[in-house]
Amino acid sequence: MPDVIAGITVPDTALVREATSLVRAAADDTLYHHSRRVFLWGALKAAARGLDVDLELAYVGGLFHDLGLTPGYRTKDRRFELDGAAAAHAFLLDHGRSARDARNVWLAIALHTTPEVPLHLEPEVAVVTLGVETDVLGLDLGEITEAQVAEVVAAHPRPDFKNRILRAFHQGMADRPDTTFGTMNDDVLAHFDPGFRRTDFVEIIRNSAWPE
Repeated sequence: MPDVIAGITVPDTALVREATSLVRAAADDTLYHHSRRVFLWGALKAAARGLDVDLELAYVGGLFHDLGLTPGYRTKDRRFELDGAAAAHAFLLDHGRSARDARNVWLAIALHTTPEVPLHLEPEVAVVTLGVETDVLGLDLGEITEAQVAEVVAAHPRPDFKNRILRAFHQGMADRPDTTFGTMNDDVLAHFDPGFRRTDFVEIIRNSAWPE
């Protein structure tokens, strides 16, 4: 029987069940419940905005978006967003989804820490950012009713979530600080690591190989 939360039906497909199992095994409770909420918030906001979203793709995008923070999927030389995007892309192709579908979910995950841009792309790209911005930043909560919020949080609780997600970000990126350049992720490292020195875009320009 399909799982229905706050009026959103989680697709009852083999792909969705296997995605759930994969992420449940790889992630702790904080990241798993966060990822499920991202799917639900994104689907609710997409519906409120009149976006026609493939919920199976939205589910994989939501569930895999932070997979690059987990020990089994994170690398040490690229952004965590790209780790999760690569895993989702391969997963979707392995499960028979088209190259375009896989590419859209790759974009959704790769760009979910890039403000505004995803909202101008395909609905399956935008939906992940809508969910992330809701769960992490609390943006535009007015688009979701109090009853819907209560139902989602009852299904996927947020105990001490603000502190726990910040720690998860830090743990997933502390050993690859250079990959945080250009996103808000360097704010996390600066908060936790007093010795962290941000890469300065102005200095990159001034010290570039050009002679003038």
